[in-house]
Amino acid sequence: MNDLSPSFSATPPVAAGSLAQDLEVGRVLSIAGSASEVALAMPMLRALEDDPDPAVAAAGQVGSQLKIRLGGRWLIANVRELRLAPDDDETVLAGIDFLGEGDAASEGRMLGFRRGVTRYPLPGARVYPVATSDLKQMFSADERPHIEVGTIYPTSDIRGALYVDAMLGKHFALLGSTGTGKSTSAALILHRICDLAPEGHIVMIDPHGEYSAAFRHRGEIFDVGNLALPYWMMNFEEHAEVFVTTEGAERQMDSDILAKALLAARAKNRLAEQITKMTVDSPVPYLLSDLTNILTQEMGKMEKAGGTAPYMRLKAKIDEIKADPRYAFMFSGMLVADNMRNFLSRLFRLPGHGKPISIIDVSGVPSDITSVVVAVLARAVFDYALWSRDDTQRPILLVCEEAHRYIPSDRMTSGAAVRKILERIAKEGRKYGVSLGLITQRPSDLAEGVLSQCGTIIAMRLNNERDQAFVKAAMPEGARGFLDSIPALRNRECIICGEGVSIPIRVSLDDLEPEKRPASSDPLFSDLWRQVGGEEAMVERVIKKWRNQGR
Repeated sequence: MNDLSPSFSATPPVAAGSLAQDLEVGRVLSIAGSASEVALAMPMLRALEDDPDPAVAAAGQVGSQLKIRLGGRWLIANVRELRLAPDDDETVLAGIDFLGEGDAASEGRMLGFRRGVTRYPLPGARVYPVATSDLKQMFSADERPHIEVGTIYPTSDIRGALYVDAMLGKHFALLGSTGTGKSTSAALILHRICDLAPEGHIVMIDPHGEYSAAFRHRGEIFDVGNLALPYWMMNFEEHAEVFVTTEGAERQMDSDILAKALLAARAKNRLAEQITKMTVDSPVPYLLSDLTNILTQEMGKMEKAGGTAPYMRLKAKIDEIKADPRYAFMFSGMLVADNMRNFLSRLFRLPGHGKPISIIDVSGVPSDITSVVVAVLARAVFDYALWSRDDTQRPILLVCEEAHRYIPSDRMTSGAAVRKILERIAKEGRKYGVSLGLITQRPSDLAEGVLSQCGTIIAMRLNNERDQAFVKAAMPEGARGFLDSIPALRNRECIICGEGVSIPIRVSLDDLEPEKRPASSDPLFSDLWRQVGGEEAMVERVIKKWRNQGR
């Protein structure tokens, strides 16, 4: 590094009234595409630490930007890593990733930033700090429809924008450890989308009942009390998950019997006469009593008593679910009517009447069929989009909170139907106008490949190294410098990369009004444990709700 030392002045020549962004802080050492390196002068960086421009003051830090002059252009690079030069404690070696370029204007300023570079600099090219005026050129939103979600680091007035069409057109994922403000950030993004498109169509799966409070004035709230999800909308695979309880060879036998009986039960509906290619998956209403009667009839044809066991198992399971009030929201006899049009219109907000979002609170759904309920809802979204493709298309955004529960990395986990449909939406949904939004605290537990299908990734602080590795593997090369700062992000701060932004950005997210926040705040033990009185009545109320299996 001694050959580079003479190019840096030991005492930075910062004259009174000079522009800090005009000061050379380093030289390009090597160019290797996505793994280039520059040498930065420590005295120059120290001199800039107190600069009133926060972008200039941050020059040389990991995640900050630098600019390099190349003819009539400025090349912008992101600092990925830093290390001290061997045998020279006044020089810092910085690994950089090129982000884009802009035209060089007077006084060292940049105009017209464009993503990507057309030509790389040569070793020895001069390196300068980026000013806030340059960041405005880089990050200011263009004329495309967008939402503003926060302020770009390290500035206080440059707004971070997400381009809605690009973000939703290729799916997005919101990732963050528990307690980082993930739920509030999800609510913020959805509120902004609702502001931009008050007649939109958004369906959100809420496993903990957190988001009802946030969207009670912006959408429709569905739970076990009013969801009224018709059981006959399940396809055969979902029927088998509910009604077939055996494994191995017995499961295959029970499934074959159920398929034959289910098709016969659907065929009893008058709608069957109008359908030329009815299958066991066709969403045609049928009576559960018809299904059990058909099973009884088929069982009567068995010559040996041992052959009746599969029929008895299926019949007993169906009768058990019919009699259990916890399943009434889906398996009630009142849901046999052909109300598919009304159900889909309510669910997909067609029309929305200024309330574009449906919150599906599945926290009250029995745990053994939660995955089936989510599968039916997700498949309804996909199938509607599929069959409306040649009609008047209405794109739908499906948001899944706790996504790792439904698309787990372990293929042996139960819930094959929901995993299959969500993986299909991730791979094919954008062709039919279905956007997928995945929210999870454990990206490493997601099925392999699903995260890579998300064109935009919004990463909050992740404490687990395995999760960090998965996110880094899914993000583009140019975002590596940003990703290294993920463990150090503050609450409600995130890195956004991918299709939804022009270049990777680090954003401090906006605060939400209290009435728009989800009910996801942690209990304050120090306060709640001071409260006394009324315990007997409280326990009585809890037991009543517990026994009634409802709130």
